[in-house]
Amino acid sequence: MAIVNVSDQSFKGEVESTGTVLVDFWAPWCGPCKMVAPVLEELDEEIGTELKIAKVNVDDNPESASRFGVMSIPTLIVFKDGAPVDKVVGFQPKDALKSVVSKHL
Repeated sequence: MAIVNVSDQSFKGEVESTGTVLVDFWAPWCGPCKMVAPVLEELDEEIGTELKIAKVNVDDNPESASRFGVMSIPTLIVFKDGAPVDKVVGFQPKDALKSVVSKHL
């Protein structure tokens, strides 16, 4: 499954539905966010059939970031059937991120 870009307007339909979704709250000027991007691509290749990955640019979509208390970026929140169930702040290597997500698949 391809990684999707989500806006404040499309957040509910893309994220708050059934299944497991990993949401990356990021910004283009954020160095650690740029480091997370290839990790997410690898995760998508490995477990993209079981997991949807969504990216929210916090500069363009402040409502979603505010709603989920995102204070630092990157913040990655795992949603299960529409509800946030796990949160990781800062860069994480692929194995650590995969471990967090795997608990909710």
